[in-house]
Amino acid sequence: MEACLFCKIAAGEIPARIVYRSERVLAFEDIRPQAPHHILIIPREHYASLEEFPEDGGSLLAEVLLAARAIARERGISSSGYRIVLNTGRDSGRRSSTSTSISSAAGG
Repeated sequence: MEACLFCKIAAGEIPARIVYRSERVLAFEDIRPQAPHHILIIPREHYASLEEFPEDGGSLLAEVLLAARAIARERGISSSGYRIVLNTGRDSGRRSSTSTSISSAAGG
């Protein structure tokens, strides 16, 4: 399978405005933001949707959520509030059919 757009960003093949990185998670600014702080947070390993996550993938999901919290704190929006969105499947409203995006932190 050809690498999806987000996999190419995670591999450094496509430039992005990286705001958070760890061994298993990468976060970057959305190129078409829907909010002042619209960040895409993805696992570095490809998952087309939550349906592909292994049953024991809870620690990775927790790491994604904790990355969202860290980004919100860094941007000064944690006390005013932010939204986390998880899109799974074609009817979820996601913009990319090969999206590996697990979470978005939007606020401000």
